[in-house]
Amino acid sequence: MPTFEGLPGAVAVSHLRVYDWPAADGLRGGTPHLHLTCSEGYVVVGGTGSVQTLTASGFRQTPLAPGALVWFTPGTIHRLVNEDGLRIVVLMENSGLPEAGDAVLTLPPEHLADPGAYRAAAVLPAGGPEADQERAARARRDLAVEGFLALRRATEAGDPEPLAAFHRAAAALVRPKAEEWRGRWRRGAAAASEVTGAQLDAVARGDAGYLADACVHAEQPSAHGKFGMCGRLDVYRGRPAVSA
Repeated sequence: MPTFEGLPGAVAVSHLRVYDWPAADGLRGGTPHLHLTCSEGYVVVGGTGSVQTLTASGFRQTPLAPGALVWFTPGTIHRLVNEDGLRIVVLMENSGLPEAGDAVLTLPPEHLADPGAYRAAAVLPAGGPEADQERAARARRDLAVEGFLALRRATEAGDPEPLAAFHRAAAALVRPKAEEWRGRWRRGAAAASEVTGAQLDAVARGDAGYLADACVHAEQPSAHGKFGMCGRLDVYRGRPAVSA
């Protein structure tokens, strides 16, 4: 019987130290963005702050302190605000999809017009001095905050069209990646669910043979302090999805 050897439920895990750079509105924190196919969860392990969210239902600010558990579904624009040393364990649905492009920053509309313009504003330089990467990460954060604040103002003024236009632009940007993502989903979350189904069938038959294949995995972070959208990340490489 095949076994699923990824993290439970095919989630991805990282440890995040939220940026403390001040933005134009005086708040310190990360880069506003949304995910198109992945829910995201936060387990706060240190410091304090909040997560600002924007959906078609409006703007919301949720306090974050140690022990807090917060999660949100695809389409939720989210911006982390760091008040005092905010540290979070981040749980991402569908394992590798966020790293494969399932995130679109709230850049102003002119940067969303085509993939080339978006990439020029959103992608950090590969390698090079850390100071250069930090400048690039901060510049894109500031640009995304500018776009986020405009979307928030329009939504709070009762004008839904700018947010709807952003949703359309985000979907258009990632559309070419849909089939690649489908493959990742099949090897990840779909495979995990199918393995559970096979195990339930075995239990129903009274067949305990698959339990002899039990195994244990342990990992240390594969990278420390990477510049992410919301802060410095410690990330884990993860395991193959399914083994026979």
